[in-house]
Amino acid sequence: MKILNTGGTFNKRYNELNGHMEVPFDNDALDVMMSSFIESIDMAGVLYKDSLEFTTEDRKMLANIIHADEEKVFIIIHGTDTMELTAEFLETVFDDRIIILTGAMKPFEIDKVEASVNFGMAVGYAKCCKQNGVYICMNGEILPYKELSKNRSLGKFEIV
Repeated sequence: MKILNTGGTFNKRYNELNGHMEVPFDNDALDVMMSSFIESIDMAGVLYKDSLEFTTEDRKMLANIIHADEEKVFIIIHGTDTMELTAEFLETVFDDRIIILTGAMKPFEIDKVEASVNFGMAVGYAKCCKQNGVYICMNGEILPYKELSKNRSLGKFEIV
């Protein structure tokens, strides 16, 4: 299993100098969560962006990273605004991997529970999942990406 951190709200922190929430160029939120794991899991930071800033080139780069790796199971920390677009793109590229996208509606810095639960569920599912595919893990659900969608008016993911 490998974790790829692309940023998103999950990772955002308040910048006291400019008063903005920003995606930092680090893995601090994941490092804190993973410090309580019994075993270590390989992790790489790959983009550090708000998902609204993702481009097709970013998605291609992410796919190239996955393709070049021998690992067959990936968890991608991703912003929720375009998580479904990235999942759809990755499904067109891979049929031989288990790829789970997860994130948070609130930054880990603000709400440690939501981000931790989503990430923990993704790790647990990744360890027992046998069916290749692209999944989304959000709000207590883990389903193939086409079956879980962000309801922007309610501010949560729900089954479709």
